[in-house]
Amino acid sequence: METRANQPVPERLHPRHSDVGGIPVARAIPQKVRRLIGPWCFLDHLGPISGPVTVNVGEHPHTALQTFTWMMAGEILHRDSLGSAQVIRPGQVNLMTAGHGIAHTEESLPNQTHMHAAQLWIALPAAHKDTEPRFDHYPTLPRWQDAGANFTLLVGDWANHHSPVLHFSPILGLEIFHSADTGAPVTLTLPLEPTFEHGMMPLEGCFQLAGESFSDNQLAFLSRGETAVTIRLQAGCRVLLIGGEPLTDDITIWWNFVGHSKAEIAKAQAQWLAQDPRFGPVTGYQGKRLEPPPIPW
Repeated sequence: METRANQPVPERLHPRHSDVGGIPVARAIPQKVRRLIGPWCFLDHLGPISGPVTVNVGEHPHTALQTFTWMMAGEILHRDSLGSAQVIRPGQVNLMTAGHGIAHTEESLPNQTHMHAAQLWIALPAAHKDTEPRFDHYPTLPRWQDAGANFTLLVGDWANHHSPVLHFSPILGLEIFHSADTGAPVTLTLPLEPTFEHGMMPLEGCFQLAGESFSDNQLAFLSRGETAVTIRLQAGCRVLLIGGEPLTDDITIWWNFVGHSKAEIAKAQAQWLAQDPRFGPVTGYQGKRLEPPPIPW
């Protein structure tokens, strides 16, 4: 593919490092300098990890968002208060639409020796924030090859491909993988929707954009107005491209809640602490129910 003469200049976001259910993660968003990319409001990169793996995320609530899990290695059992019990395996997406309210848990399966996943949140627009909660599992997604790279469309539409994954506002999720087999880098020019913001994060390896190198979970952010971007993927590089139209609603994030006001979040947290029926029990989970920190306002 032809390289563009004028490249967009990306904003570089350095991840914060945290722990989720016993697994170290790199958290790209939210950050003080960049809270959302389109409707994407949370991005954790887990792994890749080799060796004994134990994940145990206790029962906790969500509101006004979708949790989105893209699995690359290992297996995780999802349970929720709707009665769902679903193992996600490599190459699959689990999507939980919290809407008005839901609770769930996540556990790795026994005797696992590898884990690699991206876990994201999608903020729901105000018109859909109280939609009925639901859970969807997507074992098959659009896949194709082009210019020496492998593409998987996770959500949205791209290059005449359509993902079946449910969404409530204009959005994109795409994985691009350049196998290490050839040993040589590839250069790709990717069309972009100019009304979208975009972020590109290496899940493995390294890529170059506008003369700069991105690795170690550093995210390249591209603002609206760009119609294409040229990237150079080193052999073995796996890139997550996310994007979408910015939401016009005010979005507040606290603990595991997304809301459109502080009052909404305070109400949801009080209901969780009171074991209100808004967040039902997760049947079959034997661990602890998570408790939120005190609200700081």
